[in-house]
Amino acid sequence: MVCDVSTKVLPPPAPEPLAPLIDAHTHLDACGARDADDVAAILDRAGAVGVQAVVTIADDLAAARWAAAAAGWDDRVYAAVGLHPTRADALDDAARAELETLAAEPRVVAVGETGMDLYWPGRLDGCADPATQVEAFAWHIDLAKRLGKPLMIHNRDADAAVLDVLRAEGAPETVIFHCFSSGPEMARSCADAGWYLSLSGTVSFRNARELRAAAPLIPADQLLVETDAPFLTPHPYRGARNEPYCLPYTVRALAELLDRPAGDVAADSSANARRVYNLTY
Repeated sequence: MVCDVSTKVLPPPAPEPLAPLIDAHTHLDACGARDADDVAAILDRAGAVGVQAVVTIADDLAAARWAAAAAGWDDRVYAAVGLHPTRADALDDAARAELETLAAEPRVVAVGETGMDLYWPGRLDGCADPATQVEAFAWHIDLAKRLGKPLMIHNRDADAAVLDVLRAEGAPETVIFHCFSSGPEMARSCADAGWYLSLSGTVSFRNARELRAAAPLIPADQLLVETDAPFLTPHPYRGARNEPYCLPYTVRALAELLDRPAGDVAADSSANARRVYNLTY
């Protein structure tokens, strides 16, 4: 990812347990995990509050290597590999060959995160331009289709561009919009296409009005939940360092918004994650 998380704020306290839960998108390496012991400690904290498994996501080539390895260290960890759209400039022939090899591993359950990010170009030095992002996105789409694995999409300020590329290339059978942050119109388009929408701590932010209006439009069987840790810590701990154990805060905030029992939202989202990622735990 391309943003920093404050290390000066105390971590959130452990929430009341809520099970079953699966963190559909997290970054264990960015959470500070370096080895199998670190990963086990993070998953133990998560397991104590009901989070049974996580999918750790790569956003550059080094993270892809690490994520694929971490998925072999602990049965509660799965991986997705790809290049973040802001890093699409790094998708040379060697990177493509290595990502193809990593993505084919059995415990790598998705391709990504890929997609389009039109927020950072012009704001972040070294950020890939939109044309380069389109080319990389198309390559990831093709890889997902060739491997028969879900496509994990990052979309920031790029609703129309993402939909244009998916139409032009032909979407894979399974598409996941991670950290869905768009409004009702995009939610309807994705739901109608049969795609999965993964909600993060942003759904608990009272100023995320468009997202909070969109969340009730997501069919229960197309809903995933995630932390995107160490980022996007849910209210009332926004700005603190996130971790998979914080997922129950997001699910309870979402359940309140949807006027549904939190246990039902947890059960639906975890069943969807098991199905979409073909989890074997």
